Amino acid sequence: MSNVKELILKNRSIRRFKENEIISTEILKALVELARLSPSASNKQPLKYIISNESERNNKIFKHLSWAGYLSDWSGPVEGERPAAYIIICNDKRIDNGNIDCDHGIAAQSILLGAVELGYNGCIIASVNRSALCNDLAIPDHLSVLLVLALGAANEQVRIEPTDGEHGIKYWRDENSVHHVPKRSLDEVIFILY
Repeated sequence: MSNVKELILKNRSIRRFKENEIISTEILKALVELARLSPSASNKQPLKYIISNESERNNKIFKHLSWAGYLSDWSGPVEGERPAAYIIICNDKRIDNGNIDCDHGIAAQSILLGAVELGYNGCIIASVNRSALCNDLAIPDHLSVLLVLALGAANEQVRIEPTDGEHGIKYWRDENSVHHVPKRSLDEVIFILY
């Protein structure tokens, strides 16, 4: 289990990237392949993926995303620190027009673990102006945007630490721009029934 734990520890929500380190289309397809092979509720497999590694399309995607809600004084990565690529996870309503359960979460984790294994990082973004994004990219009506995965080589440090009284569960950045992510202890998250 140590290899899986190592990947999970490296899989932090990175929000500043080395924008000029390109992720090839082949790598993006390989990451989607990991999602395709992941479990799906009732094996319906309703997810579709839009990949982007072109700067013009990346810029269209970027302007419809919100970054780091707890960092109220930061509006997102500046030019040069933006993602090198994106994978937009969509639900194909022709396959499943109802609740797709947790398929997109499983797919996102599979993609990000694969990215980490290849030396990249990412961030799952659910705060998306979906209608404007669909309009800008001409995403067909039968696809509904669920999540956007921002991908690239990390250009920031992230540290996991215990929750404390000052920050609680809110992530924060210190004076050196190190991103701190508080995590509850194992004893706090396991509920024992007596």
